[in-house]
Amino acid sequence: MAGYVTRLEGVERINTEIAVLGTHNKRPSLYRGQTQAIIDRLHPKQLNLEVSEIIDRPGGAKTLRFVSQNGYLPVFQAGQYINIFVEIDGVRTSRPYSISSSPRQRGYYDLTIAPVEQGFVSGYLLKNVQVGDQFESSAPSGEFHYNPAFHSKNMIMLAGGSGITPFMSMSREVLDSGIDRNLHLIYGCRNESCAVFLDELKDMEARHSNFTLTVVASAPETGYKGKTGFISSEVIREALEGFGGDATFYICGPQAMYEFTRKELDSLNIPQRKIRQEMFGARRDIQNEPGWPQELDGSEVFKITLDDGRTIDGRSGESLLTALERAGVRVNVCCRSGVCSLCRVKLVKGKVFMPEGVLLRYTDEQFGYIHSCQAYPIGDVEIAL
Repeated sequence: MAGYVTRLEGVERINTEIAVLGTHNKRPSLYRGQTQAIIDRLHPKQLNLEVSEIIDRPGGAKTLRFVSQNGYLPVFQAGQYINIFVEIDGVRTSRPYSISSSPRQRGYYDLTIAPVEQGFVSGYLLKNVQVGDQFESSAPSGEFHYNPAFHSKNMIMLAGGSGITPFMSMSREVLDSGIDRNLHLIYGCRNESCAVFLDELKDMEARHSNFTLTVVASAPETGYKGKTGFISSEVIREALEGFGGDATFYICGPQAMYEFTRKELDSLNIPQRKIRQEMFGARRDIQNEPGWPQELDGSEVFKITLDDGRTIDGRSGESLLTALERAGVRVNVCCRSGVCSLCRVKLVKGKVFMPEGVLLRYTDEQFGYIHSCQAYPIGDVEIAL
């Protein structure tokens, strides 16, 4: 009988605890039928954003601060990007920009945009956008971020030019939140006058013992006393030695920087698993890519036939995606770097050139699908959208 009473007392205690917990936690039954709504809130297909502030930066760059029109911004990981859609002279197109603000604050997304020679979208955003302008964008995307399961807590970040933006998000998150990671940022730029965020970066280094900044100027100004040239193996080796030989490397910058720094990392025998590389859009001088047909200079115009019978023009030096957008053909798109595969189309007939590093899925290769953002017509082609 004593044992029976004890069991009853145990049941009563459990029921009491359930009742208490129920007053503080919503029960799963309350979420029935709301699964898709919850998913859409965390991973929306589209964001409606508004420019709340424009901040001038060195070198003609600007930070556009975006807030949500409905008051909610989904979470993101430091290093990810959003794809901003614009319509310029009747052409609807988009560009991915890394978020430079910290993911620890949820009130806004900062996109820091630097001027690009003949930049179609960047030029428009820098010259025309005003506070109050509204835009559509994708939700935060991308795999260029810290992964605690695989990456060292020692991070060596190699930034070139405007490739500094994802590293600002990473650095702000770690330093502002007191996260146990060690950061060494190697920032390659023409000179300190055009180095975006340089003052803030120097302040970070002065205030935090786990943050080191190395500036490498390729065209230094008079009086500059730092490192010059490019981000060489010598500069990288010094940073690695400071971490006792253990670090994960992150690279973000223009194509020429990728090619140079990857060779430097290879010379140091850094294994591929310790290197994270952010794609930086389509190459502007595709005719200089290894394997490009020597008989073409990028100006040739070819016919692109669509599966609905329409025919449009496309230059050999511009991607199929660019040609389609110019002709008013809507294509699903996000990264514009040959990674996400959203812009894929089926190559029915003809030949295209694709640069190194385009990540085609095995099934895409088997059935003739290509990434339109990284496919360049080298003859008349026929595609299926």
